[in-house]
Amino acid sequence: MTELLTVEEHRARVLAAVSLLPADSVSLADAAGRTLAGPVLAAHDLPGFDNSSMDGFAVRFADVEGADAGTPATLRVVADLPAGTADDPALAPGEAARIMTGAAVPADADAIVPFEDTAGGLADSLDTVRVLRAPAQAGAFIRRRGGDTLTGATVLSPGERLGPFALAAAAAAGVDAVVVHRRPRVAVVSTGSELVAPGTTPSRGQTPDSNATLLAALVNAADADIELVDRVGDDPAGIDSVLARATRADVVIFTGGVSAGAYEPVRLALSDRIAFEKVAMQPGKPQAFGVVDDGRLVFGLPGNPVSVAVSFEVFVRPALLALQGRTVIDRRIARLTASESWTTPPGRRQYLPAAVDLVEGTVRPATAGGSGSHLAASLARAEAFAVVPAEVSTVSVGDALDVMLIP
Repeated sequence: MTELLTVEEHRARVLAAVSLLPADSVSLADAAGRTLAGPVLAAHDLPGFDNSSMDGFAVRFADVEGADAGTPATLRVVADLPAGTADDPALAPGEAARIMTGAAVPADADAIVPFEDTAGGLADSLDTVRVLRAPAQAGAFIRRRGGDTLTGATVLSPGERLGPFALAAAAAAGVDAVVVHRRPRVAVVSTGSELVAPGTTPSRGQTPDSNATLLAALVNAADADIELVDRVGDDPAGIDSVLARATRADVVIFTGGVSAGAYEPVRLALSDRIAFEKVAMQPGKPQAFGVVDDGRLVFGLPGNPVSVAVSFEVFVRPALLALQGRTVIDRRIARLTASESWTTPPGRRQYLPAAVDLVEGTVRPATAGGSGSHLAASLARAEAFAVVPAEVSTVSVGDALDVMLIP
């Protein structure tokens, strides 16, 4: 019997074959979902000036220190400062400026009194103001220049994904372009003479091709681009034909045709070019991977939908992220407690489609009675994969498990 590879051994072989894709500078508008190839450095201090964090009055702290409802401090309002003004009015002792959130604080002021700490608030604020509660200290409610980021500081580091928050941070730091790695180009190919396009009424012996839809969505979610989606029958010649059409792809993913049956087109066509292995996991035991002569990474995944999803998450997605230079290539792992019992395959690590309750800290199978590798419905209800070690034969209520969280 052929010895099974561990998940870690097969994953290591995959990642060892990955080379970083080229990098280029793109505008922030075109950078969503891309991976930084170089650092983002602040072009200026952030904030760029001392500014108010509250709507209220800019004051000299000495003028209002100790003020309360019994002994209010009365100040003359000599200026009005909306956000965006460049004015810097002088404030003599006993004077204040009405100021809005984000407006530059006058050089003579060293504290802000919010409207709610005054007698009249906004309704009575352009002549005099009576301060009923003093700020806690000098500097109260003032955001200092450079308090967030100083000029030249690293705002974002290589390997980070440019999601909405990261893009906003780059924009706030005065950056309008970033250096990012190219997105991987991926070809997705379903194999099997039994497959028909979704929406086609299957005849006897036929089944809808859900794997192409599944993989295309997973590839897009991994910030890679779909170069080609195709479907071929059980003729090995179809494998070479689709490889010839997918020459621009960095990665080619086949589903089906990798096992030991009589009609396995991927194995028959590529057995001399990529390795066909058995991995100690369930589902996803048969796996194929290699690098063809032109440098393309070629994956052969099992054909059952849950096997495809698990194999993608464990092997393909990390490779796609590594091609982009991503620092974090794995899903988040939570430690949760089983709320139901189920059996697991002997000697193989199980990845079970699961439902989770993060409030209660529990995990259970996504569908009643477990989730077979052919049950696409279990994927629709899955929020995670419960990862059960190979040495465990039965999961009992109360057992602690690592759970791979998925969107």
